[in-house]
Amino acid sequence: QLQLVESGGGLVQPGGSLTLSCAASGSTLDYYGIGWFRQAPGKEREGVSCISSSGSSTNYADSVKGRFTVSRDNAKNTVYLQMNSLKPEDTAVYYCNVLGTDYWGQGTQVTVSS
Repeated sequence: QLQLVESGGGLVQPGGSLTLSCAASGSTLDYYGIGWFRQAPGKEREGVSCISSSGSSTNYADSVKGRFTVSRDNAKNTVYLQMNSLKPEDTAVYYCNVLGTDYWGQGTQVTVSS
C-alpha cells in the first residue's frame, strides 16, 4: 500500500525559504506524476505545482511561479518543493498527491508570518 509523508513545514518570516519533502513508501513513485497542493483556512484546496514521472516536465500555479521549484529524486522515492520568497498568503497546509489517484499525504503546515 502506497503511503506518502510530507515534511519540512514550519514557521518562517516573509521572504524566507522552506523545502518540503514528500516521501513515499510501499511502492515506487517512478511511474507517476506528483502534485503539490495547498489548503488555507476557509479556502478550497488548490494546485501549486506538479512534476512528471521523469522530472522532465513541471508546472506551477501563477501565484508561485518564479518562487517555487519542484523536483524529484526517484532513487530516494521523494519529491521536493523548494519555496523561496515566501509570502503570508502562502500560509496553508501543503499536501502531495499521486496525480490521478486518491493517494494523499497527511499534509504539512507552512506558516509565513513576522
